[in-house]
Parts: sequence; C-alpha cells; structure tokens
Amino acid sequence: MAKLKTQIPNLLTLGNLTCGVLAAYVAALGRLHWAAVLVMCGIVFDFFDGFAARMLKVASPLGKELDSLADVVTSGVAPAIILFRLLLCFHGWKYWALVAFLMPAFAAYRLGKFNLDTRQSHSFLGLPVPSNALIWVSIGLCAIHPDWAQVALIPIEGIDRLLLSNPALIALAAFSLFTDWLMVSEVPLMGLKFTSFGWKENWERYVLLMGAAALLLLFGLLGIALSIVWYILFSLLTARCK
Repeated sequence: MAKLKTQIPNLLTLGNLTCGVLAAYVAALGRLHWAAVLVMCGIVFDFFDGFAARMLKVASPLGKELDSLADVVTSGVAPAIILFRLLLCFHGWKYWALVAFLMPAFAAYRLGKFNLDTRQSHSFLGLPVPSNALIWVSIGLCAIHPDWAQVALIPIEGIDRLLLSNPALIALAAFSLFTDWLMVSEVPLMGLKFTSFGWKENWERYVLLMGAAALLLLFGLLGIALSIVWYILFSLLTARCK
C-alpha cells in the first residue's frame, strides 16, 4: 500500500503525458478543438501531480524528471502543432508556419533550466511552460470554434475571421517568438503560491487573480490568453515598482 501511495503522483504525471500525446495526434489530424481540450486536461493533471506529491509527502527526483518530460509533450509539442495548423491558414508562403516548432525546443530548454535552478521556488524567472501553452490553446479554440468564444459578456463577432486573417497570423507568429524567448528569459514573474491569506502580504496575488477573473468573465475563452498576458504585464509592473 505504501508503494502504491508513492506512485500516485507519477500516475497523474503519466496522465498528463498521455493527454499530450493524444493532443499532438489529433492536432496533426486538424481536430484542434479536441487537441486544445486534451492539452487543458493534461495541464490539470500537471497541477494535481505536484499537489498530490506535496500532500502525500512523496516528492521524488523521478517525479520531477517525469513531470518535465510530460510537460515538453503536453505544453510544448501539442500547442506547437495547434499554432502550426493555425499559421497554415496564411494566404501566401506556407513554410513560415514552421516557426511554430521552435516552441518545443524553448519549452524543453526552460524545463531543463528550471530543474537545475534553485532560485524559482516561490516565484518564476521567465514564463512557465503550461502558461505559454494556455495562450495558444485558447487562441486556437477561438479561431476554430468561434461559438465557444461567444460565451462572454463582451462577445467578439467574427473572431475566427479576425484571428485567421493574414495580419493577425503574422502578429501571432511574432508573438509566439516573443513567448518562446520569455520562457527562457530571466524576466521575474510573480509566483502564485500562498503561504498565508492576508491581504497585506498577498495583495498583488489577489489583484492579479481578480483581474484574470474579470478577463475570463468579459471575454470567455479569449480571456484565458488575455489573462496570461495580464499576468506577464502585472508581474513586470509590480517588479519595477519594488
């Protein structure tokens, strides 16, 4: 029984990996909505494997390495294929869509760096890989299933035509290069772990979460990507003011 207990976090991590493999497969087939859902499921597994390891007090070096391997697939390879399929909608030279496949390389480098860097226990240096994945998952869902994006207080009519226009696709490709760089950068970003719940010591986290909740309420699925952008900007602003 004790041995099974130590494997519970690893089983959750393997669930993350399985979701990532399936997401990459269905994304390659062009079923981007299922790919996006599977990536989100994988990220949920990714959250709970660490939570389970801490709760059961069975964290191990093996679990840490498994977690990084799973994240490369679920939050690196699968979102890259989603972005690649979106960029193929560009009416012109198609090979430039290959820029999407830089994402897994930067994700892998960040995860390897993160495993060796002891400075990131309470905050982050650079953009976490799952956060980057959520940007492209939400944009992909809005582009492919605009009806899903309309479940919001401010629905954006024709969001699919907007996101899949040539200017928008060029902007998305450029933004992907920026987020790739941000993953491996030394830019300080706020950690979300609460050691207490008082306002005075956690006001930045509360403001961040309230802003993210407002964006999700106002913009629905697109609010996921906007919330990550808000997280980056707010972290930079608060870091500069200190």
